[in-house]
Amino acid sequence: MEFSGPEAIDQAIQSGVDLDGSPIPVEMLNLYKDVMAKEAGRKRSGVKKSMRNRIVRTGAKHFDMAILNKRLIEAGWEGLMPNEVEFFFN
Repeated sequence: MEFSGPEAIDQAIQSGVDLDGSPIPVEMLNLYKDVMAKEAGRKRSGVKKSMRNRIVRTGAKHFDMAILNKRLIEAGWEGLMPNEVEFFFN
């Protein structure tokens, strides 16, 4: 069976079983749930900022730096910042 998309990860976490069928250790699940609960309670500053952060974080896996930077600017966001370039592309 092939798994893709963020839903596959969420389903695996919910079931406590990794995509290869192996159990996810309880300690890992507990830490993940604790961190996600804290994140769920964090006050948000704006949807567009969160969208941009997700685009940069995920887009760096699928686009080279120049293309991602160009697409961000064309969409109306600020281009890649030096710290993002350093973290995601070096």
